[in-house]
Amino acid sequence: MSNRRKKTDRVDRESLLLTVNDEEKHEKSDLRGDWGNIAILFFLYLLQGIPIGLASAIPMLLQNRGASYKQQAEFSFAHWPFSLKLLWAPIVDSLFWKRFGRRKSWLIPTQYLIGIFMLILSLHVNRWLGAENSSINDDHSNAESSTFNIPLLTCIFFMLNFLAATQDIAVDGWALTMLKRCNVGHASTCNSVGQTAGYFLGYVAFMALESAEFCNSYLRSEPAPEGLVNLSGYLWFWGIVFLVTTTLVALCKRELAPSIDRGHEEHLELDIKQTYHLLLDIIKMKPILTLVAILLTAKAGFAACDAVTSLKLIDAGVPKDKLALLVVPLVPLQIVLPLAISKYTAGTRPMEVYLKAIPYRIALTLAAAGIVWITPAIIRDHHVPYYYYILLLTNYGLYQIALYSMFVAVMAFFARISDPAVGGTYMTLLNTLSNLGGNWPTTVVLWLVDYLTWKRCSNATENDCSEAALKETCSAGGGKCTIMIDGYYIEIFICLLYGLLWYRWGSGKIRQLQELPLKAWRVARRVQRAHSS
Repeated sequence: MSNRRKKTDRVDRESLLLTVNDEEKHEKSDLRGDWGNIAILFFLYLLQGIPIGLASAIPMLLQNRGASYKQQAEFSFAHWPFSLKLLWAPIVDSLFWKRFGRRKSWLIPTQYLIGIFMLILSLHVNRWLGAENSSINDDHSNAESSTFNIPLLTCIFFMLNFLAATQDIAVDGWALTMLKRCNVGHASTCNSVGQTAGYFLGYVAFMALESAEFCNSYLRSEPAPEGLVNLSGYLWFWGIVFLVTTTLVALCKRELAPSIDRGHEEHLELDIKQTYHLLLDIIKMKPILTLVAILLTAKAGFAACDAVTSLKLIDAGVPKDKLALLVVPLVPLQIVLPLAISKYTAGTRPMEVYLKAIPYRIALTLAAAGIVWITPAIIRDHHVPYYYYILLLTNYGLYQIALYSMFVAVMAFFARISDPAVGGTYMTLLNTLSNLGGNWPTTVVLWLVDYLTWKRCSNATENDCSEAALKETCSAGGGKCTIMIDGYYIEIFICLLYGLLWYRWGSGKIRQLQELPLKAWRVARRVQRAHSS
């Protein structure tokens, strides 16, 4: 009993010392000895971005087959695992093989499963997308011949993202102990840059290499009717990459225990029940409750722009492959931007960058809606002038600056306030809430676009073209379904009004949270004392 009391007293003294010196932990970054760890984190986050990018390519393929906005809303549920991972994060945080490593126990099997899943998916995805019956580059006129199954595709990519989300839990937790405490702010940079690079490879690179027009124009000496790759072959390639690279990480990277010499705090070893209790303790904290309200509502004001604008541009006549390829010139910006922003978010007030970016993002949302409005007048006979692409590129580039400023800032804030003793659970809670705050508005606005849009048949005013059968009737009678009121602009107006009101409320709340001492965010010490008693 005396030994146990001594151990408890020692832990309490160390906890008190760590609490007092919390502010000192955020000393100037010292990357000596951490460059290799930063490279590994970047690579792991890059792998994480691959399935996310591939899942983002599916809506473009579905749009080629005339998928409705309601169907796009259904498929958007495939991205929800990143908003639900909190449900199984405590299991990942508490069950592990100590000899292999707390995070590697989940990271390695999960990445192997992602690779195997991609290999299996590559054998069937063309059939499930209807590619065996119709070309990927079909127009809307051939949409009825496609045999894609939205519920099946949603379930498949939901499972793929479930595995990617589990990998994210492990990497987020490992980042807090892999890096020295003074360098944890760079974990957000690894996250944003790595995921961006992975997303580019999974989405933009695939759309470019799959496009016959792009390949014939830039990569081939002789034209061919198809691109260099298809979705099946691309999945097969990345499945092999996952298997090989995961084996290298398993064999070559050793996971070290948290070290006080590196500024880490003692890590609690809790079972599943205790971990879920810990999660409840975190959620009950007053600062966390305020942060929950902020994270779940902050992105709703941008939902219409983020989710619907690109689809509206496609409907207006902008070629889908060209729209996707607009991202290519901005890739260097997307990679360098988080690095540049990180020096402003590595201090004690990273959310100042977040707040300064919101007004610019709101203004650029209005600019994007204006571009959608003038697009039909600019594009004639399927010809898109070059100045129009410059206009799109400029707006998109400025929007990405605002978006990435907010993303890097909030990730740096998470890294600053998270308790490393329960890093996996704490970081996952914050990232889950942030993801959920973006996903639920996206699904809602996509679902409502068709309901808020009023249409009429040009030669039968009683026909509102609300269903596929009514559209066919209108076309058979020589008429055309025309939009009287576009639900997209209704949503833009609602989101604008909401965003302005939210900014007035949220800016004060965020600054209050930012001024709190780090000990206000610590929950582990209370649990630690209860666990030791």
